[in-house]
Amino acid sequence: MLFYLALAIVLYLVIRWYRENQKVENLREKYVFITGCDSGFGNQLARQLDLQGLRVLAACLTEEGAKELERLSTDRLKTTLLDVTSTESIEAATKWVKACVGDKGLWGLVNNAGLAHPTAPNEWLTKDDFVKVLNVNLIGLIDVTLHMLPLVKKARGRVVNVASFLGRISFLGGGYCPSKYGVEAFSDSLRRELHPFGVKIAIIEPGCFQTNMTNVQSHLQCLQQKWVSTPQEVKDSYGETYFNRCCQMLKEIVPPRCDTNLYPVTDCMEHALTSKHPRTRYSAGWDCQFFFIPFSYLPTAVADFVISWLQPTPAQAL
Repeated sequence: MLFYLALAIVLYLVIRWYRENQKVENLREKYVFITGCDSGFGNQLARQLDLQGLRVLAACLTEEGAKELERLSTDRLKTTLLDVTSTESIEAATKWVKACVGDKGLWGLVNNAGLAHPTAPNEWLTKDDFVKVLNVNLIGLIDVTLHMLPLVKKARGRVVNVASFLGRISFLGGGYCPSKYGVEAFSDSLRRELHPFGVKIAIIEPGCFQTNMTNVQSHLQCLQQKWVSTPQEVKDSYGETYFNRCCQMLKEIVPPRCDTNLYPVTDCMEHALTSKHPRTRYSAGWDCQFFFIPFSYLPTAVADFVISWLQPTPAQAL
């Protein structure tokens, strides 16, 4: 019995490997639009696809980021400025993309632009703190997608949305985790709706990687600002020791756990765009595959116990 089970597993893996290694034809004639290309995953993916010969349309938030990306790329890659929180900016970018792709349509849309700050215990934050992150990571992603969908449908192409393992388990306060949960939900509904049109939707769930979003000094500065602006009554309930411990945990955990090699993420993105049979979800990074994703399937009581044990204890709980 075990022999047949093992044989079935091996056969499944061989078939999956064969299917996933079949490449889409005429990739050099296909256009891919990527948001958030100033740095991090978006920047590396743009250069990676450019070297593969695809026609990359890279959206950057700043002129400096766009010029630097153009300097490091071939003439095939084109850049434009895009603020995903502005519908007017998205409309302008959509017109630009439409002029670039012509009748071919848009093969790939990669929603990569993201924002992590501010992150802090929820009670230290305001509504505007949550809105700031949600507007970029979720509402902006939705707005870009809705504007670009007619072009993607025309090419029967792909939409690749960058979520996170924090879209499955919430380790920290602020708008980042809710935004990534929302990306997962939006992607699932979009996948089912667009299946009849031949459009495929893929979700990328990176683990801990070293980008501007995981910069420790930025997180510490943000945490300090939120602590200073927190009402005194709330401060007293947490205590100075709680705040200091949060800062110490950031210093001890984030740098050693964040991988500086971004290829596990961008390779997943490339596969989602170039394989005939892309996956629905890609877990990028060993930490994501072997710890965070399995952890998300634990019973809620067990997960709560582990996360609570790792977090510092507020003063009024002592």
